[in-house]
Amino acid sequence: MYWINLDPTIGTEIRKTRPGLVVSPDDMNAALPCVIIAPLTSKGQPLGCRPQVHFDGKQARILLDQLRCVDKARLQGRMGEIDSASWHPTLLEMLA
Repeated sequence: MYWINLDPTIGTEIRKTRPGLVVSPDDMNAALPCVIIAPLTSKGQPLGCRPQVHFDGKQARILLDQLRCVDKARLQGRMGEIDSASWHPTLLEMLA
């Protein structure tokens, strides 16, 4: 989990600086200047592609429908980790 600056955005893309989950694999993250992230929100419509998690003392949804590749320069600080068991199966199902 990192603070990620998602601005500027276009249309209905999720915006502002917010928590984001890096979902790309470690070997890719080490080799490339960008990472694949899924933003988090404390609001938003509950959908099957938005697993609900408890992070930093709050309920949040991982917006797997808003996956985005971002330059590492957008990462503004590490926040911690979320157990992959709470989101990885949903991501695999979406990409199957």
